[in-house]
Amino acid sequence: MFQKKRMKTFSNKYFSFKIFLTIILIFTGLFSFKLNLPLNIASKDKTHNDKYKNNSVLIDSNDKPYVSPSQYKIDILHYFLNIALFPNDKLLKGDVVITGILLDKNLHQIELNFYDNMKISKLLLNNVQTKYNESGTKLTIFLNNAVKDTFNVRVIYQGTPKFMGFSSFVFGRRNGQFCVFNLNEPNYASTWFPCNDIPSDKATYDIKITNDSSQVSASNGKLISIETDSTRRTYYWRTRYPTSTYLVCLYSSNYVQFSDKYISLDKKDTMSVEYYVFPDQLEEAKVDFKEIPEMISFFAKKFGEYPFIKEKYGVAEFLWQMGAMESQTLIGIGSNFVTGKDMFTDIYSHELAHHWFGDAVGPETWKDIWLNEGFASYCEALYAEYKGGEGALRSAMMNKFHENFNNTLYNPGNNLFGTTVYDKGAWVLHMLRHQVGDSVFFSILRNYYNKFKFKNASTKEFEEVCEAVSGEDLSQFFNQWIFYGTGILKLKYRWATKQENNNYKLIVNINQTQEEYKTYKFPLDIEINFENKTKIIKSFFINKNQTEIEINFNEKPINIILDPDNWLLASLEQVK
Repeated sequence: MFQKKRMKTFSNKYFSFKIFLTIILIFTGLFSFKLNLPLNIASKDKTHNDKYKNNSVLIDSNDKPYVSPSQYKIDILHYFLNIALFPNDKLLKGDVVITGILLDKNLHQIELNFYDNMKISKLLLNNVQTKYNESGTKLTIFLNNAVKDTFNVRVIYQGTPKFMGFSSFVFGRRNGQFCVFNLNEPNYASTWFPCNDIPSDKATYDIKITNDSSQVSASNGKLISIETDSTRRTYYWRTRYPTSTYLVCLYSSNYVQFSDKYISLDKKDTMSVEYYVFPDQLEEAKVDFKEIPEMISFFAKKFGEYPFIKEKYGVAEFLWQMGAMESQTLIGIGSNFVTGKDMFTDIYSHELAHHWFGDAVGPETWKDIWLNEGFASYCEALYAEYKGGEGALRSAMMNKFHENFNNTLYNPGNNLFGTTVYDKGAWVLHMLRHQVGDSVFFSILRNYYNKFKFKNASTKEFEEVCEAVSGEDLSQFFNQWIFYGTGILKLKYRWATKQENNNYKLIVNINQTQEEYKTYKFPLDIEINFENKTKIIKSFFINKNQTEIEINFNEKPINIILDPDNWLLASLEQVK
């Protein structure tokens, strides 16, 4: 997911103009649509209404764990969602079939997530009515003796989904036209369909969306059919790629469609790239989206083929004006970010990159969210580097620089969507790249993607891949930057030269002054400028809190620059 608060640009040259124009667009956009909802929509850089306790375990409104231990004892294989929309009444009617298996044969009940304001009219277990209980965000289904392994749960229900988080499920309006959309992350899929709302429990989906015949409805995967009955129209979508519940999407509005294509690296597949946009923004969207096939090709060459090549990649406009969401195979993007000015390449590259890191390779738990957002944020910088060279890479990274990163990167507590996860996460990958070298770094990313594609990975498993590919012990790196360290590296330094006969001795003293983590160990480049107008870069590995470096030269040093190419997440202060 990409949030407005942390928007950056690839080039300082256009930075001020883009931010100024963005403010104007967002301000004017506030008057172009109506959500008919409370106005306390949270920015993803702020703590939203969930509580997090006990090492980031999600807690529901009744102060009970959102995910119970028994939910890890089932494995959902498939969801069939049949959703009927009635926007005038803000009503959703659902008929959902969930197929799964029991991983523990001693279970006496199946627990799922489902908000109890959605009223169930019928519930069947293996085609037989059974006892169940709704309470808070839990749907408990009591097992009978006939269930030994595989189960099918059918739930028929209706209601108005609660508005939670950023925009869990919205019946909105724009210019007098309805726009229905959702944003499930992190745990709001259960506001509109019953599910095992754990990111590691991926499943396949059939999704039918029925709305007024004037509306176009889009979702994950491939379009199977469109059926019209009197004044109602049903779009039938199907994905056979494993999908986390938070990546399931439903977009329904008076969209106009256009498409492009992407040809796979081996030239064997031609994939549709599909766009669903509001009619008055069609021409602007054609300008803004024209680069997307090139982006797909770039990331495919970097990491491996686009993971959902047999289905599609798509973009749909929605009314969450704080950013975009990486719903699998069909991202949602706020309509204010479609301008026809080619302004928001970083948003488009961010959401696309999630299809490798976040969608195909999912997080094992929400404690590992940086594996989604830090990776996608660094991919913004990688695409900037591809388009604009090393200077654009440095500019992109410096736009993500802050001196105050709260919490650890792994298990960030209630700061799941803050700048630590996004921007520090990107910097950690940037520093890892510098430490192991380009060839090894990109080999790490390709191996990580291939090993965990269509599965989920933990931070520890990513560390194991890094060590296996690099052949290095990276425990210190992961401990200081990811597991235990907070904030950034802070260095104070001084330097002097001494002439000894016809030679010069450069003496550099470096002190680490940060309080959050006592001693970092890291590679440091130092640029030395000489009186004869030449310069060199020397590399050192700093492993102490206080370090003195001595170097002898034939020429007289007149200046030094620490970390000249901006590889370190560090503040540098020269003292006398």
